[in-house]
Amino acid sequence: MAGETLSRRLEARVPPVAALVVAILAVSTSAILVRWSGAPPTVAAFYRVLFTVWLLAPLAASRHGEALRSLGRRDALAAGATGVALAIHFAAWFQSIEWTSVAASVTLVQAQPLFVAVGAALYLDERLTLPKVVGILIALGGATVMSVGEFLAGTAVGPHPLAGNALALAGAVTMAVYVLAGRSLRARVALVPYVTVVYAVCAAVLGAVVVAQGDPLVGYAGREWLLFLAMAVGPGIFGHTVINWALEHVQSSVVSVSLLGEPVGSTVLALLLLAEVPGRWTVAGGAVVLGGIYLTARTRSES
Repeated sequence: MAGETLSRRLEARVPPVAALVVAILAVSTSAILVRWSGAPPTVAAFYRVLFTVWLLAPLAASRHGEALRSLGRRDALAAGATGVALAIHFAAWFQSIEWTSVAASVTLVQAQPLFVAVGAALYLDERLTLPKVVGILIALGGATVMSVGEFLAGTAVGPHPLAGNALALAGAVTMAVYVLAGRSLRARVALVPYVTVVYAVCAAVLGAVVVAQGDPLVGYAGREWLLFLAMAVGPGIFGHTVINWALEHVQSSVVSVSLLGEPVGSTVLALLLLAEVPGRWTVAGGAVVLGGIYLTARTRSES
């Protein structure tokens, strides 16, 4: 109990905006790490989540054991369903990164604010003000320009860009479910117990998919294991876990649209680390995305 009180005191001192900046920077590295990995996409997704669970396990056991044991059946089932949605998101998106460009994949997977905003208005009673709607639409418009513009111009990258883009959109839908469920559950369940259950179920589902596909779980080089660990520490702990913390303090539509900064960050990293040069549509769309994020986030205090 004392551990939970201390944890909440520390959480109260962290500005939500600063937390979102950290999360955006962390998740922006995800696509780069996946591209660097030579393991099958589902295997990389499985170990990313599994290592995240292992990193959280000591904290969950030592300071949040009672909260985990007292988790209600309804909340536990809801968290488990959220874990399934997250597993589908990872499986679809990791494969998408292999088939299309980093810019297109991370942009389309972040099309989820539209689904989140509508779902939050319908099920979470979150108010959709006109400025917030305009900001979301502007950001989505910029995201569309970043990927569709390059495709129409004949400069799309990847062996299967259409299939990769479709998988990224599938990842966007399941990510919206994940964000909405997190917003609802985090009002009742503490951060560490919540993410522990969600990540554990997600890892179990991904592990079952890996086995069903016949991909090997062992035999990878040391470099691969370091990449799996980096995925867990960066996008996992400092990315998704921080996002779940922010969901307790910021409306889900604001958190969701803020993550549209990921395509911009990932595109810059792809340029620097993968030599993927962004076209003029990517640069123009990125500027529009940032404008939409700013407008939507600014309306938070007015809601």
